[in-house]
Amino acid sequence: MLVILMENQLLPPDSVCQSCLMADRFGQPRWRDGQLRCGRRLQPVAPEDPVQYECQMGFRIAQVGS
Repeated sequence: MLVILMENQLLPPDSVCQSCLMADRFGQPRWRDGQLRCGRRLQPVAPEDPVQYECQMGFRIAQVGS
């Protein structure tokens, strides 16, 4: 499951991505083959951190769970 990381909360991508020009036709992030196509991968701060991406709009997105 993908989530948008905010300071003190996790948001579902559809609450942010609906208005993004980079989103797919369903208003979802362009997630394909385990990678975010509309952003860049960030280096983890700690080994136990989930893989994080920064989207074109500047939000951090992480995949949590499976």
